[in-house]
Amino acid sequence: MMGAALFTGAPPLRAQETGVEVDYAHPKSYVIGGLSVEGNNYFRSEQILQLTGLSAGTSITVPGEETASVVRRLWMQRFFEDVSFEIDHTNAAGDTAWFKVRITERPRVSRWTFSGIRSGEKKDLQERLKLRRGGEFSEYVEKTCADIIKRYYAEKGFLLCDVRTQVVRDTMVRSAIRVNFDIAKGEKVRIQTINFIGEKDLKDFKLSRSMKKTKSNKWYNFFNSKKFNEKEYISDKKSLVSAFNEAGFRDARLVRDSVYYVTTPSGKKRLGIDLYLEQGKKYYFGDISWTGNSVYPTEVLNNVLSIKKGDIYDVVTMQKRLFGGGKQGEYDVSKLYRDNGYLFFNLNPVETNIQNDTVDVEMRISEGKQATLNNIIINGNDLTNERVVRRQIFTRPGYLFSQTDFERSVREIASLGQFDPEAIMNPTSGYSIIPNQLTNTVDLVYNVTEKPSSQLELSGGWGGRTFVATVGVSFNNFSTRRLFDKGAWRPVPLGDAQNLSFRFQTNGTYYTALTANFTEPWLFGKKPTSLNLAAYYTRQTNSYLAYNILRNDKQFEVFGFSASLGTRLKWPDNYFVLYNGLSWQTYRLTNWYSGYFIFDNGTSNNISYTVSLSRNSTDQQIYPRQGSDISMSLSLTPPFSLFRKYDYDIKGNKVPVRSWRDVDYDNWSAQNRYRWIEYHKWKFSATTYTKLVGDLVLMTRAQFGYLGYYNRRWGYSPFEGFLVGGDGMSGYNTYGSEVISLRGYENYSLTPKSVSGYNTGNYTYSGNVYDKFTVELRYPVILQPTSTIFVLAFLEGGNCWADIRDFNPFQIKRSAGVGVRIFLPMIGLLGVDWGWGFDDPTSGGSQFHFVIGQQF
Repeated sequence: MMGAALFTGAPPLRAQETGVEVDYAHPKSYVIGGLSVEGNNYFRSEQILQLTGLSAGTSITVPGEETASVVRRLWMQRFFEDVSFEIDHTNAAGDTAWFKVRITERPRVSRWTFSGIRSGEKKDLQERLKLRRGGEFSEYVEKTCADIIKRYYAEKGFLLCDVRTQVVRDTMVRSAIRVNFDIAKGEKVRIQTINFIGEKDLKDFKLSRSMKKTKSNKWYNFFNSKKFNEKEYISDKKSLVSAFNEAGFRDARLVRDSVYYVTTPSGKKRLGIDLYLEQGKKYYFGDISWTGNSVYPTEVLNNVLSIKKGDIYDVVTMQKRLFGGGKQGEYDVSKLYRDNGYLFFNLNPVETNIQNDTVDVEMRISEGKQATLNNIIINGNDLTNERVVRRQIFTRPGYLFSQTDFERSVREIASLGQFDPEAIMNPTSGYSIIPNQLTNTVDLVYNVTEKPSSQLELSGGWGGRTFVATVGVSFNNFSTRRLFDKGAWRPVPLGDAQNLSFRFQTNGTYYTALTANFTEPWLFGKKPTSLNLAAYYTRQTNSYLAYNILRNDKQFEVFGFSASLGTRLKWPDNYFVLYNGLSWQTYRLTNWYSGYFIFDNGTSNNISYTVSLSRNSTDQQIYPRQGSDISMSLSLTPPFSLFRKYDYDIKGNKVPVRSWRDVDYDNWSAQNRYRWIEYHKWKFSATTYTKLVGDLVLMTRAQFGYLGYYNRRWGYSPFEGFLVGGDGMSGYNTYGSEVISLRGYENYSLTPKSVSGYNTGNYTYSGNVYDKFTVELRYPVILQPTSTIFVLAFLEGGNCWADIRDFNPFQIKRSAGVGVRIFLPMIGLLGVDWGWGFDDPTSGGSQFHFVIGQQF
């Protein structure tokens, strides 16, 4: 046993070396002649003497409370195994004494280790325990560490975790020990059954669903964790009572609960939980009155509250409609006031009369004064320019505080792409509202966390029966403003949220592609008008290195340029963005393979104007949990055929005609007919995200596309059609057709083909109309700035038609499957899906699809 020698009631004690007697029955006063320390290795003598509180020249009574206090103070430091305070010697007169503090220091720990667990768990425990080399070891340290370890594993469901401490002397370090925590986690102890005991009108299923984290081993909890977490259990007991309150049982209470072990027929230990409930009487709303409201009349407030006399006395719903926390999009009284600057608004619902089963409620309001925004503080933007963040937010100094504008500002920062969306949306650390009621002002603080946003792509893929190498770089936080700043080139100027990207793909002689893109999200700096520029060139030949075919007598080349402007609108709301763009493309085919396009030889030019209206209210880019993304676009080319007043005869000679209606294109060559292509292209896409439970998200999407013509005699455009089916990617980028994924089927297999007299195969892909519907359940595995991983299950359906007259939205090809997505900032989006196509035995069935850089 560790111990300490105290000068307290005991037989007379003689100083060890001098023969000085200490008579405990007759205390004696001494002048302290000096103090010394013996046995210290780690602590300096001055440190220990300072803890005693004594100094030479002062008087002390031996034995007495003061001497006992010296030992107690040293002992309470927990640095020593043994402490004694002794008289070393006295002077000849016997009135002055020299004292010695004799200590035995606890051994220091040269190494802390863990056994019986994985390396990742060791790292977590080291962070929780905060153990350091050279620290002292005691029974207190041992017990505290064991308790923390057991709590850590209890949170993971290992309730029977056992921790044994192994201490051995370190033979390499003087007065040191090595401490190992041998951990036996045991099996996870899951909840087997939860029993709701007592008279109750609510079904066990509803009560079980009200407990969000504490779940029994019932079939309807198949996708829920059954582990027991004490903190979550306390919260779930409150939620259980709230379920009764929501049903009108105002006096419901949990009388007691019991948690115990049970053994399953297979011999496994599980938990049983008994909850004894008393629901009480059911109540209904009586009269609802408002006092103190001068800004909004009672009718408006009753409208928001949406509770009438005679409704079930649902306190939970009333609280949500007063203070928020209900379903997405629901308004509440608190938000009504806070959106008008009344940040100091206070509302207190008071039960004024309870008669039989009826409760009268008075809503007592203190409106206060409107709060003006004072300081808007942005922290953590070490790389991104502060003005980039400020132009995204809707809160400005001098404006009235608005809860909606503040929430929108947080969403805009999360969607910017330069910062970690999970961090900014965390209510405990992502932002702060600091009100000052004395001055009627409020400061807002946005705490952003920079994340790597630039991407370097070095990859290989399989497409067109050949290997394709890709080299690309995308700077998603580029800054043209800092181009001439030498210190900004690390490796390129960054900080203004512009996008500059270059991409090169090739497999040698068969395929080559070059693309360059630039985006300026705020062209003039004051309004959200974006500029997008793109230039590209692709070339494919009939050279196949894998088959030792090295020639290029067949070629397909595309080069072009596009520019567009996007403007954020104020009506219908400021989520809408209008894009206007112009593009030019040239398609050049030389003896190209039959079937891909209407003709094999010739050159076509495409000049088009595109107008697009989109509305994006999703809460973030990578893993959105709520909001929607809707877009409609129309692309138009000039109707060249409607201006023609000439035709070609059977010999190819140009002959005049009275009107474009008299032109017979059967006599035209492909080069003459398609030199300038014409079309109008309509596209629609609507995507919604709904958070179901926790981070489980339901994604629904509907898509439609139609490529139309101006002149039936001229027909459909040979380019810009739709290729439907498969993974939406072919291993390489090309132009001329829009690839639409539909998992569970082979690439392009749902695209119809039609007869063509301009190519040697006499047929061509002719996908001019398509629709597609998708339902996905998504659940995240990792949501970190360095990586985002989520799994998904999907149902999908769609089809493609050659003519709008054949379009039938209910004639779809169905599929289902599962997949995983991985987003790495330096690489982009990667994924793999497995799908099963139900409605086409030749191209459906089991299919694997790989994803690089696009969402389905």
